[in-house]
Amino acid sequence: MNNMVNKAQGFGLSMLTKIAGSEILDQLKLRKFIEKFLYQSSKAGFKTLSQTQKILKSGQNIQKQRLPPQSKALFDLNLSAEQQLTCDAMQKFAQEVLYPLAHAADQHEIFPHELWQYSTDLGLNFYALPEALGGVASEQNIVSNILIAQHLARGDFSLTAGLLSSFSVINAITRWGSEQIQAKYLGAFAENPELKASFAVQEETAAFNPYQLKTQAIAHQAHYLISGEKTLVMLGENADLYLVSADLDGTPEVFVVQRDHSITAKKSPAMGLKATESVTLQFKNTPAQRLGDDDFDYHTFVDLGNLMWGAMAVGTCEAMKKYCIQYANERTAFGEPISHRQSVAFMIADMVIEIDAMQMLIFNAASLAESGQPFHREAYLARLLCAEKSMKIGTDGVQILGGHGFTKEHPVERWYRDLRATAIVHSGLHA
Repeated sequence: MNNMVNKAQGFGLSMLTKIAGSEILDQLKLRKFIEKFLYQSSKAGFKTLSQTQKILKSGQNIQKQRLPPQSKALFDLNLSAEQQLTCDAMQKFAQEVLYPLAHAADQHEIFPHELWQYSTDLGLNFYALPEALGGVASEQNIVSNILIAQHLARGDFSLTAGLLSSFSVINAITRWGSEQIQAKYLGAFAENPELKASFAVQEETAAFNPYQLKTQAIAHQAHYLISGEKTLVMLGENADLYLVSADLDGTPEVFVVQRDHSITAKKSPAMGLKATESVTLQFKNTPAQRLGDDDFDYHTFVDLGNLMWGAMAVGTCEAMKKYCIQYANERTAFGEPISHRQSVAFMIADMVIEIDAMQMLIFNAASLAESGQPFHREAYLARLLCAEKSMKIGTDGVQILGGHGFTKEHPVERWYRDLRATAIVHSGLHA
């Protein structure tokens, strides 16, 4: 047992040393954020990580982890000091890391490998893990997760979606995972930062309905077998683990699937999200385990996923608005900036109004969810508004730039293509 503890502590110290010594922290001036993060995580990290490793090796179960709801007032728009620190760090990361990489990633349809190291340096996945399992989350942080997605998306929509794939899977397992699932996978994510996960929820049907699934699951001995096809699976060829939605006896459920030979992948490039390397996965009697047990709520699973997509849309729309304002002030026609034209000024004013409305609906739904209150209606309204207005903002951004908006010289055409995914993809990321 002492050897196990020493090994766990050695792992913890090596992780802290590696993260604290990372040059990216100084380059992005994020050391203050990470030092605070490491201080919080060290409270329970070494002890619980050694316990988790012992359980993984012995096959014993651990008590199921459930984060309690927040106790703050509903729809409190004031950010805590920690949330503000997180927003500042993510926004700086978006500006100085994601944005410079976005054009080439979209052009070559490749997710930059160096982003995984940056994610490790930021300790992003540890923010989703509960304290009892080596992370720092002491209660449900749905609003904080929404803020992370929104501020990262100011750098790029697609790269944020790919970067948050594993983070979102950890959130889902933390929220709903059974004892067996949590014992097996949460400790693995804490120990191995290179472990990658993704969602396989979208199906290639007209007007896809996440509550009517063609992918089927059947019980088989102590587990389940899944058969069917999923499309737009982000980073699907590189993922070690998938959360797959499937129909089980007429009811939609979510299953945990490890990648094996029964899964085949084919590239399925789309109009947007090119940097996510989206693929279509074919499951043929693939072994699977149910994600949760009696407390799993599929409706909430879908709603929280849609809120994350909405948050990314808001962040990208904010980037669009900022770029259009700068362009309109610098671009001259007939001897004055085009921002002096009412048609342009009104477009930008509409962007501001629509972005604020989208953000308010998302925050309202997220705050209700975080406090343990019903939020399905609010999440549905937020999704409808984000789906409609994000596409309008993307269209208006291209229109403001005129002919330049149609070229790859400016990022607005990329944002336009990516924003259209907001109305197409259901769930697939998780707050």
